[in-house]
Amino acid sequence: MGWVVTDERFVFETRGASYLAQMLALRIAVGLGLSYAVLALLAWKFQERLAFPAPRGAVPDPKSVGVPNGDRVELVSGDGTKLVGWYLAPRPAEVGEIRGGRGRLGEVDVVRSNLPQTPKPPPTSPGLLWFYGNGENVAAIWPIVREFQPPGTAVLVVDYPGYGGSGGKATEAGLYAAADAAYAMLAARRDIDTQRIYVYGRSLGSAAATYTAAQHAVAGLVLESPFTNAREMARHLYALLPRFTLTLHLDNLANIKRIRCPTLVFHGDADHLVPTAMGLAVAAAAAGPVEVVLIHGAGHNDTYTIGGREYRDKLWEFLRRPVRP
Repeated sequence: MGWVVTDERFVFETRGASYLAQMLALRIAVGLGLSYAVLALLAWKFQERLAFPAPRGAVPDPKSVGVPNGDRVELVSGDGTKLVGWYLAPRPAEVGEIRGGRGRLGEVDVVRSNLPQTPKPPPTSPGLLWFYGNGENVAAIWPIVREFQPPGTAVLVVDYPGYGGSGGKATEAGLYAAADAAYAMLAARRDIDTQRIYVYGRSLGSAAATYTAAQHAVAGLVLESPFTNAREMARHLYALLPRFTLTLHLDNLANIKRIRCPTLVFHGDADHLVPTAMGLAVAAAAAGPVEVVLIHGAGHNDTYTIGGREYRDKLWEFLRRPVRP
């Protein structure tokens, strides 16, 4: 009869080491799970702060910074938030040929009549609503707005709630309320042709722009570096976070499907923050005529610099197109 000798201490130590390893693995898993849960909770709680950094900055008086055709304006959004911004009246027409009468330059014939004269309505001009990106405000962006203002076109740019000099808190609902208030202010002006109101939106501002064009009558829509929606941006920037924590919509893709006016899309072909593919997807979903201009070598924040005069002239050309009935 044989005997099997067992080292009981060895067996005990082996089982003890296995148990410790299992406990360590469990603790690591629990720790990772708790960390992920906390991260998801923080992302849910602070998602609007991530989407709306809301930089502050007092809105300067246009004339004090050398913009004679500008005025600082104040308005109130539908939820009672006080907003501030700039209104740039149409720039005077450039000096061209001066047409006179049959005599010397500037000499005209005056025909007098005793018949009652019907007063002519004051001339009107196109208006452009300008919605900037999430890290901007009027104090920072006004030199660009002034440089890109189309000749003969008025421009209104307003700080979003919580941004620049505006009151309130930066939220998606507040963004849309501010857009409604800005449109109403521009459309109510007697010097604005309501049939020729255009909307421009860059980056985050593209959400305000597509919302406005979907809700109100506009003659044309200009988007710069538009994203598809908040969900896809979250997947792109924060791939590990669960989608169920996201309450923001900012849905350009859904809005553009309801917009039938002409649309012009600018996008840098080296944009890694908002991928160029997103801008192309928004353009492809447009219900109306659309044109895409890719700015070669431009990322997300240097489109104005790299696009330069060609960018500006393309914008001006788009706004000069005849308005469809």
